[in-house]
Formats: sequence, structure tokens, C-alpha cells
Amino acid sequence: MLRQGRVVAHLVRWAVLGAASGALAGAMSYLFLEAVRLVTEWRVEHGWVVFALPAAGVGIGVVYHRWGDRSGGGNSLILEEIHSPTAWLPRRMAPLVFGGTVASLLFGASVGREGTAIQMSGSMTDWLSRLLRLSPGDRRLLLIAAIAGGFGSVFGVPLAGAVFALEVQAVGRIRYDALVPALVASVVGDRVVSGLGYEHPLLPQMVVDLDATFLLKVAAAGIAFGLVSTCFSGSTHVVKRAAARVVPWPPARLALGGVATVILMLLVGRDYLGLSLPLIDQTLAGIDPGTTAFAWKLVFTVIALGCGFPGGEVTPLFVIGTTLGGALAGPLAIPVAVLGSVGFVAVFAGAANTPLACTIMGVELFGRGAVVPVALGCVIAYVTSSHRGIYASQRITVGKGHHAIDDFPTVADWHTANHDRRPRRP
Repeated sequence: MLRQGRVVAHLVRWAVLGAASGALAGAMSYLFLEAVRLVTEWRVEHGWVVFALPAAGVGIGVVYHRWGDRSGGGNSLILEEIHSPTAWLPRRMAPLVFGGTVASLLFGASVGREGTAIQMSGSMTDWLSRLLRLSPGDRRLLLIAAIAGGFGSVFGVPLAGAVFALEVQAVGRIRYDALVPALVASVVGDRVVSGLGYEHPLLPQMVVDLDATFLLKVAAAGIAFGLVSTCFSGSTHVVKRAAARVVPWPPARLALGGVATVILMLLVGRDYLGLSLPLIDQTLAGIDPGTTAFAWKLVFTVIALGCGFPGGEVTPLFVIGTTLGGALAGPLAIPVAVLGSVGFVAVFAGAANTPLACTIMGVELFGRGAVVPVALGCVIAYVTSSHRGIYASQRITVGKGHHAIDDFPTVADWHTANHDRRPRRP
């Protein structure tokens, strides 16, 4: 009985801590989602504002350069603190990433929402850990809960949010010791957002006949999803290195990215500015997005993130995956909405190395009829990507035995080694 009592007390303690983290995440995500909605509507009504993106980039860059401290580390900083705790996350991270992302989207930079939600949740939760004087081990678990709360609340996928937090830290390992706080934080965060009045859009529910031919076609599309996710993550790392080498002053990099975005907008139109959610809506409604929409969204996003605009990668990856699926639907003779739905999560699965979380997300968003094609697309995209992901501090543990987590290489190590192996010109 004494042992069972300790187990119950342990569960209650972590449920309470997870709920506190989730409440903070949900409140911040609600404010952020509402702010993004308002600035996006305003930008669409006042198209001239995009031409101020280079100047806005300088302003955002100066703020981060002068006052950001370690906040510019973003999601990678949170993963680093989970792997090897060294110092508290900066409390200024939450307001900086909130304001920086909202400003970026106001002026049209192609950035997403997940990075902002996770960083706000991580900063606020680490502040709570500091107040409660938690041990380094407990702090690590609560940071995992913060990732779950941020992800689950900003996208309205509580179960996928919890699994994402357990899966994203290391490729090939899942932190089950954080299961209770992660699940509670994600569910509470999602309920807080809904309770405050924000409604996530309902997506079409997938109904398909599962035959061998259909599954083979989805598998073929999964390879394309994985290759594009690899292209996205690799291109982003390349642009970041090149921008840092060519433009040493960080605010000037954002200005450069703003200029490039404006030029591209003048060439191909405004569809790829900001979140580009209408591209998802149109594709999932069965409208063919064309063969180049995914590529242009990829280019716009790589430029924005590579040059340093704050925000996340996930929403742009949703757009890239959905439009890529729509483009492949015709040649593969699959309904546009069906393959667009698979691409929605599969490209993200390959880029984030999180096939389980993305499969669950697909079911939460597109219904139980999506489970087999979504799982197939996500797993094949993940395998095809060869663990080359968007999160630089993610550890790669696949096929390397049982060692301490710090002994494993990171995604950044892989990209650096791959870059160094390229032949140099004499």
C-alpha cells in the first residue's frame, strides 16, 4: 500500500505540474493565435505593408541582437536544455518571439507558428520551474511538457502534441518518463485555447478504399514527401550558413531576406506570404494547386528562416506538403484532397523526424479513415529523409546502441559533416 501511495502521489504531482505548464501554454497560444489572425487580415487588406518587410526585418533583428541574449537559439535551445541542462531559459524569450513572429507575419515573412508556441511555453514553464526550485531532472521533464503544451494548443491536436514532445528530442528514442506531464500539458493547453474562444478550422474527413494499388501510390508519394522535406531542411541550413558568412551583422540578414521576399512576391504573387493557409484550404477542397506551388512556398520559407526571421517551420511545411500532395494527385490518379491530406503531415514527419506524432496528428485532423494512408506516407517520408531534420539540437540515436544521450550526434552535426565533405574548388 505504501508503494502504491507513492505512485499515486507521483502521478498527482506530475499531473498538477503538467496542468500548470499547459495552462501557461494555452493562454500564450490563444493570445498569439488571435494576434496572428488580426495581423494577417490587416496585411491582406493593406497590401502595401509588404514593401516595408526589409525595414521591419532590421527592426526585429536589432531587438534580438541587442536584447535577445540566448533567445535567438529558439527550439534548439530548448532541446539543448533538455539534453544537458546548463542555464535557465531567458524569460525574455516569450515576449521576444511573440512580438517578432507577429511582426514578421504582419509584413509578410513566410514563417510558421509552432516554433513561437513552443518557445513561449518553454520560457514560461522554465520560469515556473525556477519559482518552484525544481531539480535539473524534474526541470527537464517539465520542459518536455512545455513542448507538448505549446504544440498541442497551437494546432489543436492534444494527443499528437504529447507524442511530438516525447519523440522530437532524439531520433529513435521516446521519453516515456515524461508521458504524464506531457499528455496533461497538451490536453490542458488545447482546452484553454478552446475555452477562451479560439476555434481551430475543421478539416475534411478522409474516406478512402484501401486497396493495394492505392497504397502503392501513396508509398510512391511518400518518397517524394521525404525528398522534399530533406530539401527543405538542407536548404534552410545552407542559407543560414551562407547568410552568416556573407552578412556578419544579424539585422542586415533579415533586411536581405526581406528584400528577396519582396522581389519574389513581385515575380510570382502574394500567395506565399505569411502562413499561406488559403493554399491548404483550396487543396483540401479538391482544387489542384498547380505543379509549382509547393516549390515557391519552400523558397519563400527557406529565405525567411535562413535569414533569421523568428517563427516556426511547421505551418509552412503543412502548406508545402499539402500542395505537393495536390500536385502529385493527378499523375497518381488519387483525389487531390486525399493526397493533399497525406502530404500535410508526411512532409512534416520527414522534416521533424517524428512519424508517430504526425500519424496521430493526421488522425486527429482528418479522421480515423486517414490512419493507414497517413501512417504509410509519414513512415516512408521519415525513412526517405535519412534523419536530416529541421531541429539542429535533435539527437540521432538510431542504430547506435545504448549510450548517454550526450554521446549521440545532433542533426546540426550531420549537416556540418555533410557540408564539410563537399569537394572544395582549388
